[in-house]
Amino acid sequence: MKIEDFALAATTNDLTREADVRGKADIVEFRMDKAEDPIEQLEAYDGELPIIATNRNQWFGGKARDQGRLDTLFAASRFEDVAYVDIELETARAKEWILDEFRENDVRLIISHHDFESTPEQDVLTAIIDQCASYGEIAKVAVYPEDLSDTLTLLTALREATEDGISAAGIAMGETGSHTRVIGHIYGSKLGYAPLLDDDSEYAPGQIPLGKLRALVESTRIDGANLERIEAVEDDVAVPSELGLPN
Repeated sequence: MKIEDFALAATTNDLTREADVRGKADIVEFRMDKAEDPIEQLEAYDGELPIIATNRNQWFGGKARDQGRLDTLFAASRFEDVAYVDIELETARAKEWILDEFRENDVRLIISHHDFESTPEQDVLTAIIDQCASYGEIAKVAVYPEDLSDTLTLLTALREATEDGISAAGIAMGETGSHTRVIGHIYGSKLGYAPLLDDDSEYAPGQIPLGKLRALVESTRIDGANLERIEAVEDDVAVPSELGLPN
């Protein structure tokens, strides 16, 4: 699977619940670092959706131990259902030689950078996206905004990257940045993320429940078919009237 337009990822540590997100998500992000027996889960997986394998340590907001972390991620990349592997920019820089080994397993690479404290200046963020793109097929950035101007910095960087032919994904974390999860695709973001279940609050602050995010994203599509897509979402979600949709 190659993400050409925009894909909504359902984030989970339990692959047995994949059926719950069909019709809402396009791909599953499997948080191996938060999963019980992740390789065994992949062996037993019989779902329909492709998988992004992610295995973060504490430095990058995860729970995996450093020892064996990349070996486990590499083992995951051998599974046919794993379409993408998420590798941190810092890891790609330090161990560039492993990237080709992952690609030999016919997976694409998402190279990600997370700033949990701030939003870099525009030129710095653009440079980070460029660096991520130099290592992988999708450059992903997540930043922490202090105010709305920081979210504009992110969205502008995404738009510029898209215009330069880079496949990029980005979110602004926290409540201040929650709207970037809804409209990021308009600026070129290739990926959106949401917890698998609407009541899941384990992941990043400001995340929007999966069913609601799918409805909101579809309501902002600029192709005239948004109402049909909203009706196809298997979740009763009230779309705010301020979005300008007819009742």
